[in-house]
Amino acid sequence: MNTLPHQPNASDSESNCSSKKMESSLHIRTSLEVDTITSTERKRGSAFCIQTEAEEGVHLTWEDLWVTVSNGKNGSRSILQGVTGYSKPGQLLAIMGPSGCGKSTLLDALAGRLGSNTRQTGEILINGHKQALAYGTSAYVTQDDTLLTTLTVGESVHYSAQLQLPDSMSKSEKRERADITIREMGLQDAINTRIGGWGAKGISGGQKRRVTICIEILTHPRLLFLDEPTSGLDSAASYYVMSRIASLDQRDGIERTIIISIHQPSSEVFQLFHNLCLLSSGKTVYFGPAAAATEFFASNGFPCPTLQNPSDHFLKTINKDFEQDPEQGLAGGVATDEAISILVKSYKSSDISQQVRREVAEICRRDSNIMEKKRSHAGFLTQCSVLTRRSFVNMYRDLGYYWLRLAVYVALAIGLATIFYDVGLGHRSIQVTEKE
Repeated sequence: MNTLPHQPNASDSESNCSSKKMESSLHIRTSLEVDTITSTERKRGSAFCIQTEAEEGVHLTWEDLWVTVSNGKNGSRSILQGVTGYSKPGQLLAIMGPSGCGKSTLLDALAGRLGSNTRQTGEILINGHKQALAYGTSAYVTQDDTLLTTLTVGESVHYSAQLQLPDSMSKSEKRERADITIREMGLQDAINTRIGGWGAKGISGGQKRRVTICIEILTHPRLLFLDEPTSGLDSAASYYVMSRIASLDQRDGIERTIIISIHQPSSEVFQLFHNLCLLSSGKTVYFGPAAAATEFFASNGFPCPTLQNPSDHFLKTINKDFEQDPEQGLAGGVATDEAISILVKSYKSSDISQQVRREVAEICRRDSNIMEKKRSHAGFLTQCSVLTRRSFVNMYRDLGYYWLRLAVYVALAIGLATIFYDVGLGHRSIQVTEKE
């Protein structure tokens, strides 16, 4: 039996027309919703971030950078000697080396925080241009935590949000930004816990580091500097803090450029690094992918032993502090100074060094500028109001300091008042007082 082809009837035509109208209305409705969401997001974004060029991130380069420190009558001393490198958005660059090698100096030079007694030569470019960092574009996390011990984690971040974010953002938007940042750093369980200090128990050292980082990233900086973020932490806390930092390189659609100085990371922390800058006595021993550093040392006669932390091996090879200790001697009897000289010369003539210079030149040719417009911040009246309120809260809660001072002042006033108590107002009392 042959099947006849289906002939469209009036009801089918009406159903097709109605379905097309429904699809069309759904399409228009969806488009309107998307446009509404997009416009809302743009309004929220424009409340703080005015420029649009910053979305592409910050490419930071430095070439032939020298930093010398004046020692007064003793002349000057070179801290950095012709270092070259770069840092890209979405990548984590670690600056490593023994104590006194120039890690913090390089970080301060890149962040523009060098002291008045230092002299800097060479080029430091942002997206291939010489320009100052606008407010909110960069953040610097110092080695020491400067937090008020009487405030809770939530209060510390919320007060900082009110101080740093512009007046164009409402209080609810600032609080929402602070809460999101707290969750990003994994501090939501300690949000109502006080920071604590020498007189009161509070959060751990690793949590304090994360609170400090929270405060610095409230403005959504494209460029983040961290000086020894794992200082004073155990290996577990160090890995947790560094994993949170590494997750910031690409968060909320923002590619951040992250540069840290770190002394001796664990093998797990070392695997989080994209690029590695290894310094010794102010000279570049290695700059390039962190995963290729072990191969570079092995090719120059300093292979990393099996099951040993690569960072420990690197620092042991280029650390001159313990050269006289026979247990610290290198394999093959090579002196530390000679090992450093071999590595520095090998790096300068290697393909890795040439690739770094080509990368720097390519970044400098980029035609982009993220600093054309400045970001806004909280006004003077807002800052005064927030600082006054925070100061009163701190004074009220710090019983061991402010209330003790108040008691001392009251006791001193009473003591001074007793000198003039019941001295008398008559003529004889005045004569007795004058004779005394």
